[in-house]
Amino acid sequence: MARSSTARQERRPALQSIAEAAPAKLDRLIHERLRLGIVSALAANESLTFNELKKLLKTTDGNLSVHARKLEDAHYITCTKSFEGRLPKTQYRLTAGGRRALERYLDHMEALIQAMRER
Repeated sequence: MARSSTARQERRPALQSIAEAAPAKLDRLIHERLRLGIVSALAANESLTFNELKKLLKTTDGNLSVHARKLEDAHYITCTKSFEGRLPKTQYRLTAGGRRALERYLDHMEALIQAMRER
């Protein structure tokens, strides 16, 4: 059964209020599940190794590498490579810009949630 035009018009103000509540664009870089996990984990920890992130996020080496590189390219995280004995060690940290981006993202999501609850 098709919706009546009145029902569509009644929903339009609610959708507009959602858009007004979160005027900034959603950060698509952080919005992806694994990248959000990386940034969130680093926000809660001073730093994490590649293996710690991989275990925490339950992902593969390749998947973590690709997503971490995208965050590095955006300057949201830093990567330091070193050796412990003969074993390579990759350490990640959240940058100040990455923390600000995460805070903006969370503010955006909170505004969307609030607008939906007020409907």
